[in-house]
Amino acid sequence: MVEQLYKGKKVKWGVAGCGRFAENNFLPASKLLRRSSVVSLYSRDISRSKALSQKFGVQNYFDNYDEFLKSDINAVFVSSPNAHHYEQVIKAAKAGKNIFCEKPLALSSAQAEEMVRVCKENNVLFSVNYIYRFHPLIKKAKELILDQKLGKLVSIDIKFNIDFPPDNNFRFKKELSGGGALRDIGTHVLDLLIYFGGEVESIDGFMGNLIYNSEVDDFAIGTVKFKKSGFGTFNVSYNNKKAFNRIEILCHKGAIAIDNLIGRKIAAPKLTILLEDETRKSFRKRGNKMLYVLKSVQKSFLKNETPFITGEEGLINLRLLEELERKCLQRKS
Repeated sequence: MVEQLYKGKKVKWGVAGCGRFAENNFLPASKLLRRSSVVSLYSRDISRSKALSQKFGVQNYFDNYDEFLKSDINAVFVSSPNAHHYEQVIKAAKAGKNIFCEKPLALSSAQAEEMVRVCKENNVLFSVNYIYRFHPLIKKAKELILDQKLGKLVSIDIKFNIDFPPDNNFRFKKELSGGGALRDIGTHVLDLLIYFGGEVESIDGFMGNLIYNSEVDDFAIGTVKFKKSGFGTFNVSYNNKKAFNRIEILCHKGAIAIDNLIGRKIAAPKLTILLEDETRKSFRKRGNKMLYVLKSVQKSFLKNETPFITGEEGLINLRLLEELERKCLQRKS
């Protein structure tokens, strides 16, 4: 079925979920691609899908998901609250649409496992939006690790802290989000740890509410042990107005730091490399992360190739998040 989707060599997107990320990131970036176009929008609130259709010149808008899937689309970007990912991905897969889904994949790894299975059964491609992995400086850091120029990996530390006071956003309703800072931005950090360090053997940490009281955590800190070599540490939060968000990678022969990328939108990200017997090197690279992602997903869909980030990777990520949450709950009981 998928082989027949792209006879016209164009990805015709349907966007399910008309929240801030779709409005401020996906839809503007899609306008910059020649081989993609957004054809249909879906929201449970018809006034919202209509408003964005008018703003971005999208032909069709719906408040009925089944009718949305019947429109002239061959791919779906699932950008709805986490609780709706499961049903929307399953239905899109059964309708034969390739799928690009927001993170985390679902409320539970059991749901995510079924989503991955149904996509395979229906021969559709399934990718997840871990947007930071696509930035050129992240890819450069990965190359340096793989080339062994830095020597054996010792540790990776990632900090991602923002100020996000509780409001009416779905992220603060546990039945819609599944959790707070850990599930929302911790999933990005965990993806980067796995990308740099490889398979995770174990995870542990702490989470809770340090500043803001809500249904979900506003802070989490964790440690992972990589199966191959070294350790990873991270902290994420919704409760910090000013933070030195950065990535630090320590190896036997050198180190890497990436600044102004995590949690930043305006400043130019900077990669600093320290190598034994070499002078310090720094590189800056601005870039539209969403555009990098969409170019990659577009290519995989048009060529019917496995996406750079797969649904299976989103499932692994969610299982690790659940393991950390279980250990934190055990300590409380």
